[in-house]
Amino acid sequence: MDRKFKYLWDKQIVYRRDPITDIPDEETREYMFFKEGTYQCYDLFRSKAKITTWKSFYWHMMVLWYLNPEWDDADAMEIATYLAYKPNGFTTFTMNKWNIARLVYEVSCLDLEKPPRNKLRKIIFKPNCGLDKSEKLSIVGKLIGRMNGIKKEDIYNSMLLINDSDEKITISKLAKSLNCTPRTIHRRMCDELKQVKQELNEEINI
Repeated sequence: MDRKFKYLWDKQIVYRRDPITDIPDEETREYMFFKEGTYQCYDLFRSKAKITTWKSFYWHMMVLWYLNPEWDDADAMEIATYLAYKPNGFTTFTMNKWNIARLVYEVSCLDLEKPPRNKLRKIIFKPNCGLDKSEKLSIVGKLIGRMNGIKKEDIYNSMLLINDSDEKITISKLAKSLNCTPRTIHRRMCDELKQVKQELNEEINI
């Protein structure tokens, strides 16, 4: 089921933001490269994977409220209710209004001026960069190949690129994209990455 983004666009909801103070080590018309990575890139709904857990929904609402600081509780409740309705394509489940209200209240009690925890990103492809999946993976392999060692963040980014193309993520595809051996990928695959890989692959079949 495709996500129904028009509602978010009509409401002018911000759900993507590039780094604001971190400076890329290399920048082209297609991408930004941060050698040490950046935590400042928020890009919700980037992959085709939907929200599958309460914890993930909580994080999404935390980021959305951080990126839209003008919200009050009513605004957050309206957006959370829309996202939590399964037919709108953002979640794999529908939450009832009491659970949504509880979640919104809990998020409202946080310090929403503090950046929410985030994944480390080294390569950020710009919107409408015009590159297909193979070109992006080639760039990832080239840039990461300059560095010593494959990090779990590199594997995570490659997973998202493969998933974006509606392809199943495999160890061999990850190894090829990062110019390393399958054995290296196996060694770097922590439990968190294995879970992400499983969830993204399951989403392909929904």
